[in-house]
Amino acid sequence: MKPILQLYRGYANEQELIVMGHVFKREFNYDFQKKNLKNAKSIINLFRIKTLENFDVYLKYGGQEIHTKTLDDGYFKFCIPLEKETHFGWMNYEAYILYNKQRINCTGNFIRPHKGNLGIISDIDDTFLISHTRNFFMKLYILLFKNVNDRKVFKNVVPHYQALSAAGRNNEEEQNAFFYISSSEWNLYRFIVKFTKIHKLPKAVLLLKDIKRGITDFFMSGRGSHNHKFEKIKHVVEFYPTLKYVLIGDDSQHDPVLYERICKIFPVTVMAVYIRQTGKNKKESTLKILTNMESLDVEVCYFKDSEEAIAHSKSIGIIK
Repeated sequence: MKPILQLYRGYANEQELIVMGHVFKREFNYDFQKKNLKNAKSIINLFRIKTLENFDVYLKYGGQEIHTKTLDDGYFKFCIPLEKETHFGWMNYEAYILYNKQRINCTGNFIRPHKGNLGIISDIDDTFLISHTRNFFMKLYILLFKNVNDRKVFKNVVPHYQALSAAGRNNEEEQNAFFYISSSEWNLYRFIVKFTKIHKLPKAVLLLKDIKRGITDFFMSGRGSHNHKFEKIKHVVEFYPTLKYVLIGDDSQHDPVLYERICKIFPVTVMAVYIRQTGKNKKESTLKILTNMESLDVEVCYFKDSEEAIAHSKSIGIIK
């Protein structure tokens, strides 16, 4: 069976292009419309995917052909210095693999943000996608038995995100840099892309957790260390150092702690932090962290409904 080349959305600044993906041993079919047990079977199969290590991958960009090999988990990443000025916005790139001397081509895209002032970094689960991460069994049930059309966003989250995407822009074609950085694994990449398209959330670069390759791993999905999120957020802020950032998360896991660390390392870079309240009451630990962020001159908003977040963004002049 032919291997599969999966490309993810990449990103570029003035000096460097970063694109990435996986090589899988065979096709995995996930019908996003399937219901109940069929959906559960598809989701579980996503976590039983087989990858190919040390497999040759070729990137075609700017008249060059660049070669690399996959890592142990089938993941590859190209970090390419940019010698020529590139355009702005979303652009395509091509990559291919060889199988029985035949090329398997794939087209992905990457963003080089239009010159602007704002970057937005958002978590996914229980930040805009209702996931019930505080309740392990409810989270598992929803993941298994609710297909992409049945999954829900929080009320008013879409207008808030769309306003942040367009903030400071006069041209509808230009959007602010948007990143979804999550403890969800790469296994769920296509699901997340589909979900964000359905709900008209801003097109964003996704930076997810290392791929899982077994049924035992499935039950640990989204759990374990969240330090990878910190490292990815730190990387993005360093990659686009001139932007002012809005960080959006929730209080169900470790977002407040991670965002506080980012604020301490980049004391002039983070403009505002938004934390969604996922339980009935606000957490004392989260309130304490947000108070500390305020002492670093970071605007904070601890909200239950995104209407509050929208009002806050207007009050501090991020959106109109």
